Formats: sequence, C-alpha cells, structure tokens
Amino acid sequence: MTVKEMEKLFKKYDDDFLKFEEIENPTSRRPDLNAFLLLDTLVPGTSDIVSAAEHDEIYLEIDTEALAAVISEDQILELTRCGIRFERQFDSLAMFV
Repeated sequence: MTVKEMEKLFKKYDDDFLKFEEIENPTSRRPDLNAFLLLDTLVPGTSDIVSAAEHDEIYLEIDTEALAAVISEDQILELTRCGIRFERQFDSLAMFV
C-alpha cells in the first residue's frame, strides 16, 4: 500500500484509538512496548525508536514508505489500539505521552 492509503486506514480506525484491551494476544502488557515491538518487526531499525518529542507527544523514527509497503490493515488497527497515530504534518507516526 502507499503512505496515503496507510494514513486513510489509521483514520478509519479512529474509534479504536487506545482500546488496547481489545488486542488478542499482545506481545506485551504495555501498549507502547507492544507497538514498538510490532513496528520493529515490520521495519527493523538500529537507532532509538523515539526520534523527537514536542510538549505531550513523541514522534517515531519509522520510515513510513517502508512501513506502508509491508503493514497490513490488522496491524494498523493494532497500532491504533496501542495509541499510535499517523501525523500528517510530519509524515510520521506519533503518540501522546
């Protein structure tokens, strides 16, 4: 899929934002850690996953084009339930802290 298609799917699941309890068999009991582990599986990295912070949110060091090429709709739903959202302004993934 493209980054634009991925962005639309994140919007599609707005009503599932932070509904971590609805994830079946999470990798971790912590929503942020579950999301980070999933993202590292999809787009492995060698640097810190948090790339920047601003006031009450963090931005993730994830290549969104590479992620869009491999992520499934179910995985987008899982990330949304963990509190991850697509930030259009920076073409990045972000989450509130």
